[in-house]
Amino acid sequence: MDILETILYTLLTLGVAIVVHEYGHFIVARKCGVFVERFSLGFGSPLIGWTDRHGTNFVISALPLGGYVKMLDSRNGPVPQEMHEREFGRQNVWKRIAITIAGPFANFLLAVFAFWMLFLNGETGVRPVIGHIEVDSPAEAAGFVSEMTILSVNDELTPNWSDVSKALFSSIGTTGSLKFLVEHPNSLDELKLYVPVEKWLRDQTEPHPIYELGLTQKYIFKQLNLGTIMDGGAADKAGLLIGDVVTKINGLNIDSVGVFVDEIESNANEVVMVDLLRNGVNMTFEVTPDAVLRDGLNYGQIGVQLAPQGTYPEDMLYSIEHDIFSAAIRSLSETSDYVFFIVKSIIKLFKGELSAKSLSGPIGIAKAAGDSARAGLDNFIRFTAILSIMLGVMNLLPIPVLDGGHLIFYMIEIGKGSPVSEKMQVFGLKVGVAILFGFMIVATFNDLTRAFM
Repeated sequence: MDILETILYTLLTLGVAIVVHEYGHFIVARKCGVFVERFSLGFGSPLIGWTDRHGTNFVISALPLGGYVKMLDSRNGPVPQEMHEREFGRQNVWKRIAITIAGPFANFLLAVFAFWMLFLNGETGVRPVIGHIEVDSPAEAAGFVSEMTILSVNDELTPNWSDVSKALFSSIGTTGSLKFLVEHPNSLDELKLYVPVEKWLRDQTEPHPIYELGLTQKYIFKQLNLGTIMDGGAADKAGLLIGDVVTKINGLNIDSVGVFVDEIESNANEVVMVDLLRNGVNMTFEVTPDAVLRDGLNYGQIGVQLAPQGTYPEDMLYSIEHDIFSAAIRSLSETSDYVFFIVKSIIKLFKGELSAKSLSGPIGIAKAAGDSARAGLDNFIRFTAILSIMLGVMNLLPIPVLDGGHLIFYMIEIGKGSPVSEKMQVFGLKVGVAILFGFMIVATFNDLTRAFM
């Protein structure tokens, strides 16, 4: 059932983002007088379809991960004399630019609309108040103490924990110092704290910046539930089940997720004793974590996703009411923040400041779609908005085949006064396909090898 739900949510999320993207190309092409032959959701053989009064064939095709708009173009076959004026290639360069950029722009508009709907219901957040500080951690060495509030990271304001996470992720690969402005819990004085770093988390497969600093959120932990169990993993072999409540591990009380994670990761190929509560009955299991090489070291993993339960103290929660206009302004701000965040991450990836192992592909997207949907409608809408932004940004990359690659050709055309030769365009498209295929292989490999806990 979980697999079927995940597939359904993935198709729904990707379908919405792709349809909106292609509709952007489609509607602007029509406005520019270009004849659109086909609007397809998916690739391959058409399964069902219809033709509208303008002559455009709308189809749903066999391979659902993608879509395209096919415009009248002499490169695809002969064009009747009476249709020459409606051919894409005969339009002036500015119209072709407008048609090309309309797809990513539509994705950004979808995100703005999705965030606007969310913000109309008000905005809630969790103030970044620090809970526990790990002993001998970078945070302790820098002078952090419990109950401090993080006001900014590297001069970026952080009114909530989400902003702290985004600011720290933007700092991955940094050499120098992470700069924090914090409020002391007793005196309310504002202090500047610095954490020295060198190529910070650059080579980590799944970086967790807050955890790596030795910080935890102030949080009232209730219990640690087990989520999805990976078939054939150590947890599955030991008999652990979804919904089990872990109470102890190697005799240590589970008063935080970190206790469980540390014991599993530090005991690769060694038996650990797991006490849990199942349907009101206390049980004890012997589990032997598998050894997994990660970042040059062996870590234990048992093949389970964790589902901790707890609450934040009331004084950490805040809410903001929005009207139609303030919600619109906030949604524009949220969309632009994510656009810049994704662009900065891509730049870090190409500069080698972010590990290629962090790339995620269709499997990762499917998992995130399923998880967000099961977490509630608001989370699913937010995930769809972020995915739409990612689709828009990725399509603007200057890689032939993508919209950004076509825009490069058009910029060259404007500069030289004539179109780029067809031979050069074909060569560029082949290079672009090879690059995208390489990215897909790496991302899919990462998805398949990315460890559960």
